[in-house]
This record gives sequence, C-alpha cells and structure tokens, in this order.
Amino acid sequence: MSTISQGHLQKLGYDFIPPAYLPDGKNEYYLRNTQQKKERSYRNLTPDEIRTLKANNNYCPDWSQVWVSSAFFPDQIFNSKFFGLVRIGMMSPIFLEYRDLRLSCGIYNSQIISSDIGDNACIHHVRYMSHFIIGDEVMLSNINEMETSNNAKFGNGILKDGDPEERRIWLELCNENGGRSVLPFDGLQAADVYLWTRYRQDDILQKRFQDLTESRFSRKRGFYSEIDDQVVLKNANIIKDVRIGACAYIKGVNKLKNVTIHSSREAYTQIGEGCEIVNGVIGYGCRVFYGVKAVRFILSSHSQLKYGARLINSFLGDNSTISCCEVLNSLIFPAHEQHHNNSFLCAALLKGQSNMAAGATIGSNHNSRAADGEVVAGRGFWPGLCVSLKHNSRFASYVLLVKGDFMHELDIRIPFSLVSNDAYKNQLVIVPGYWFLYNMYALMRNTSKFIARDKRQFKNQYLEYDILAPDTVNEMFTALQEIEYAVGKAFAEEGDQDYRALGQDILSQDRDISQREIILHNTEYSNRKVVLAKVRECYIVFQRMIRYYASTLLADHIAAQGTIAHFLQHKDKLKTQRLAFENIGGQLVPSHNVATLISQIKNQTIKSWEEIHLNYHSWSQEYPLMKLRHAVASLEEITQVPLETWNSDFIVSCLQESVETKTWVYQEIYRSRAKDYQNPFKQMLYNSEEEMETVVGKLDDNVFISSQKEELEHYTKKVRTLVYGS
Repeated sequence: MSTISQGHLQKLGYDFIPPAYLPDGKNEYYLRNTQQKKERSYRNLTPDEIRTLKANNNYCPDWSQVWVSSAFFPDQIFNSKFFGLVRIGMMSPIFLEYRDLRLSCGIYNSQIISSDIGDNACIHHVRYMSHFIIGDEVMLSNINEMETSNNAKFGNGILKDGDPEERRIWLELCNENGGRSVLPFDGLQAADVYLWTRYRQDDILQKRFQDLTESRFSRKRGFYSEIDDQVVLKNANIIKDVRIGACAYIKGVNKLKNVTIHSSREAYTQIGEGCEIVNGVIGYGCRVFYGVKAVRFILSSHSQLKYGARLINSFLGDNSTISCCEVLNSLIFPAHEQHHNNSFLCAALLKGQSNMAAGATIGSNHNSRAADGEVVAGRGFWPGLCVSLKHNSRFASYVLLVKGDFMHELDIRIPFSLVSNDAYKNQLVIVPGYWFLYNMYALMRNTSKFIARDKRQFKNQYLEYDILAPDTVNEMFTALQEIEYAVGKAFAEEGDQDYRALGQDILSQDRDISQREIILHNTEYSNRKVVLAKVRECYIVFQRMIRYYASTLLADHIAAQGTIAHFLQHKDKLKTQRLAFENIGGQLVPSHNVATLISQIKNQTIKSWEEIHLNYHSWSQEYPLMKLRHAVASLEEITQVPLETWNSDFIVSCLQESVETKTWVYQEIYRSRAKDYQNPFKQMLYNSEEEMETVVGKLDDNVFISSQKEELEHYTKKVRTLVYGS
C-alpha cells in the first residue's frame, strides 16, 4: 500500500518538480511562468495589508510568498490559508453573477497552494487548491479538492520524464482486444483515428503515428492545471490535472481527472451533476449531464452525453448524442444518435449518421468465443428495436435491421436495404432500396437534419451528409452488379456461364421475375438462404437515383457556368474514371489520395499531425469538384453514353428527368408521411381529426415537407431557365 510521509510546514507548496527533473539554472516555476496568458506585474504585501489579512483569520507561513497586483483589497480575503508562491491578480469591490449564482470577488474559506489567480476571481469554499492557474473572472464555489500532479498529461496519451510505459493511456478502439489501440491527444480528429486504427500490419506507419503524437508535447514535468477566463465551477468533489477552456460551466461533478475541456464564448461547454470524467478530451460546445461516466475517451465538438451514459475506450464524432446507454471500444463518426437506456454498442466502427434503437445490442462478444470481433457499418446504419448481432459483421450505407436476433455473421453489401429474419422459412430477407421505395420521408430528412445539427464554428473539414454521395453511389453500382448476377443465376439454364450478363438482359426486359426466388450468396455465414425481395423495383430505383444524383450536381454546375452551351465547350475538363472514395471520419476522400497521404507519413514527407490536418482541409476544398467529376463519370456509366458524345439534347433530357425524379421524391416524402395520418390505429386515440392535428400538427404545416416543396420549385425553375433560358 502507499504510505503517508511527513514534511515541514514551511515546505508545503514547494518542490513541485522533483530535483532530478529540474533543468540546470531553472527554478520550479519556469514552466508555470510560460503558461501565463497575459502580462501581469506583482508586488509584495505591505505591512498594513498583512495585518488586515491576519485579522481576517487568514494564515500563511511566509507572507513574502504571497504576491498581489496594484489593485488589492485585503478585506476581500477571509478565513483562508496560503502556501508556496501564490500570485493574485487585480481585485475590485464587486460581485460576479452567473444565472442565479452571485459571488463576491475575493478568496473566502479556502486553501491555496502555489497557484496563480487572475483578475476579479471569486473563490469560495475551495478546501484545497494546489498548483493551478486561474483566469480572469472565474467563479469557484464549494469544491473539495483541486490538485495537479507534476507529471500531469491532461488527457493526452504521452509519458513524462521518468514515467514507466505502463502508465501510458491508450484508447482501445474498434476491438476489445486492444489490437487497434491509438494514443489520445488534444486535437485528435475522427479521420486521424480511422487511419490509425487501419493498416495494423504496417509497423512503420504505426510507429510514425506514435512519433507524431509524442512530438506534439513536452516530456518535461511541472505544468500546472489551467482554468481559463470566465469559467464557473461549483459544487464539485475532485478536480485533478485539468485544462478547462473559457466560459465553461461545470457544476456538481464527482470527478474530473486527467482531462482537457475545450470551451469558448462562442461554443461553451457544460458539464452537470454526478459526472465522473477521467482520461479524455472534450471538444467545444459539448454538453455532459446527469451521472455520465466517461473513461479513456474523446468527445468531439458539439456532442452530448446525458442521463447516465457510459462512454469507455471510445471516440465519439462531432454533433453526436449518447444518452442513457453504454458504449465501449467503439469508433463513431459524426452525427451519431443513441438515446435509449438498454442499447449497447461495443467493438464497432460506425461511419456516421447512425441511429441505435432501444434494445439494440451491437458488437458484443457474448455470442462469440473471444474478444476479438468487430462490426463495421457505413453511413446511416440503423439497427432496429432489440436487434442483436454476431460479429464479425459488415454493413453498407443506410442499412436498416428489423427487430430480431441475427445469429450469424453478416456481410450486407447492398445500401439503403431492409434486412429481416423470416423465422417461418428460416431465411434472411433483404429488400434492396427499401428507403427509396417505402420511407422516403425519413431518408431524405436525414440530409437536412444533420446539416442543421452541424454546430461546428470552423467547418474547415467537409463532412458529407447527403444520402447521395460518391460512397453511396459506388455502393449502388456494386449492388446493381450483384443483383444482375443473382437474377442471372436464378434464371440460368444449362450452359449459361455469364450470370451477370444474363441477369442484366432479363432485368432490362419487361419480364415477370417475382415468381422466381433470387438468392444472394456470401452474405450470411450460415447454410440458410439469403433472399432478395422487390428486386426489379430496387434495380430500377437504384439506376434512377444514380442518374438523379449526377443530374442535380450537373444542373448546379451548369447554372454556375451560365449555359448548357458553355458547359459543353468545357466538358472535357471533367473527364475521369468513377473513383473509389473512402469515408475517413465523415469526410469522403478518393482512395488514391488516402494512399498518397499514408506514403508521405511513412517516408516522413509529412512531419506532424498539423500537416495531416492540412491535407484534410485541402481535400475539403477540392471535394465539390471531385464529387462533380464522380457524378459525371457515374452518369456516363449508368447511361452508357460517353462524355465525348454528350450534346445539348442529352443534357436537356437528363435535366428534365431529374425534375421528374425530384417531383417523385417530393411526392414520396409526402406520401410516406401521410400514411401516419391515414392509419386508423393512429387515428383511434383522437376524438376528431381536429384533435389529432392539434396534437401532432397538420400534415401541410410540416416544416420539412414545406422546405422540400420550396426546394422542388426552386430546382424546377433553375432547370427551366437552363433549358429554355427563362
């Protein structure tokens, strides 16, 4: 067990840095002095000020070590103790007010050890404060313990001089066995984590990532904890090894230990009652409330943890919310939603815009033999009520899982699909394109919903929220090929070998295929069938949505260029292959760019994380053009009309079809929402239609539907102008 040692009272507050780690010619305050954010001048106390302080029941073994600014009011310091070098900023005969809390400026009923206190700070009932730098107009009230270790790391996965390796903090992401661990650090982004957790076989790359991280930070001991200007911190138990940004509001926490909390006036962070937050970094504008437990984590900007949520060994991307439930060993890209007490997420990589329903159990190893399984899901992953999965499993974008236990590993490669168990026939059923065919309202609302929730102050990284983007369109192309192959195999006769060509021919005809069972292979690790439903409908809608994706981007580009004729003169500049894109942290990047970046990191052309981030920003600026080129290549492929032969008639036909599709999309949005008003079982709880509309709102007043109608009208007018010039 650890032992309690003794020291002379005169030494309390000194020797913060052990002599073995103090550079020659430096005193123990040399790092503390570099942490000062503004120039301050201090003086010693006058004899009259010391007498007043003593009369106010204050104590210090050496009053010469209490330094004050020119404006100092000893009458505003009561019943407090000072040890070591304490420096106090300007004081005024004022009080500070935040919401219903009003505190007089000064220091009351507190114990301060070797700390710097900013201008007009209010420190009330801080029973123990050791080695802190407090900013201006900070309000501290009723805090049991504020202390700093001489080897404090503030949530970063680094070591200080003399630290053994086993003290290093790792985030064990994507897998429970630690095989994809990364070092957390202040500034770590979802894209960084994604790249680091991949390529585990590449020892050189993995070593470079660690070196880049360690080079960001000093190994020197002796940095103080910091609380920036206008922070309100009250009714707290343990605050240790922290950096807290300006204007943060923290109340009632049980423990903050080894954390960095970003906050600013424009994007302030709040942390509420009963939280225990250890070994992590919290981004700007976050909300953490009511009994949250977060250990070994990164919480990105404008995200929320609420109502007893547990976030452990996990990275949560920007603009996300986790409430009530438990998340372990997971890497989650931006715009994740998980609101239910009995949902569980473990050992997963979710690529953004995901939504976990109540009772969903994703990534647990309870139905596997070892803690080495993983689940990977594309954007828009939605496991339904009480879904349980066996890992390893993988899902394309916008896959919806129907309530049930999926007892076998899955590889669902078709996007926008509905996946369900047919218990009666003991088979897996996939409805490709389900969202387009049956729930357009929920699907299309995703784009506007996530854009509205993106509260980042600096959007220098392009996060893709549109359901139709290079990643999902590429998946649809792959799905079309798989459907063609499956249909061809289902109808093949003896001697047929090219199943895909046969399926393509059958699907291009007006031929009834509903009576034939279409089987998808290599989808479930079992002996039972995987059956595709609504095959022709999906095949048609995927082709239609690819053309729509390309044509709408083309319309925007032509409108910016001026005329169709001008576009046709310069169309060759957009010539390219349909590139593969990779989702790195919610940002879509051509795969060859990612490969180049990896090579530059390995050969040390790139020497810092900041340079890596500059690549993300550069790619973000290039992305609209890359997306347009992808759209052009997609339109070439889906229409089988080469760019070289495009003419005015072709462009006009594409634009006019896009108006028809956009009209159909709007009608489907309206129809899928209208079903909720027409359902007699939903109507039965209301005495009249008027009461129902009072409770749930009128269908025609739906804000999203209205916005889609306006968007349709605007787009129709744009195309009409391009086609007819007026």
